[in-house]
Amino acid sequence: MSKTTDPIADYLTRIRNAIHARHRRVDIPASRLKRDITRILVKEGFIQDYLNIEDDKQGMIRIFLKYDRQGNSSITRLQRVSRPGLRRYVSVDEIPRVRAGLGVAVLSTPKGVITGKRAKKENVGGEVLLFVW
Repeated sequence: MSKTTDPIADYLTRIRNAIHARHRRVDIPASRLKRDITRILVKEGFIQDYLNIEDDKQGMIRIFLKYDRQGNSSITRLQRVSRPGLRRYVSVDEIPRVRAGLGVAVLSTPKGVITGKRAKKENVGGEVLLFVW
């Protein structure tokens, strides 16, 4: 069993692969950070829903992907911004807009994992984890 060095990149890759294969759901090893990101993706309308599956280990997150009538995913792109080798921190004035407001920036802040829009509203900066559109 291999230990992944970047669990967020693994999370995004699993979702990308499931979308590419047109799967309706994907199971991902759980962590608090991944649950927070998943909650944001549901709230912003990029995924349909999720379930927390408990087991004897760390648990799993079952994500139900969202597609339109033509079979196109709601998620066009997932991009990891800050990574273990190069962390990207921003102040409230430097929070990026993703695709002219059509996408979402997800930040890890002292107030928790929140969207860039909410971080601006709460006047807090942090680590830019990923972009989604």
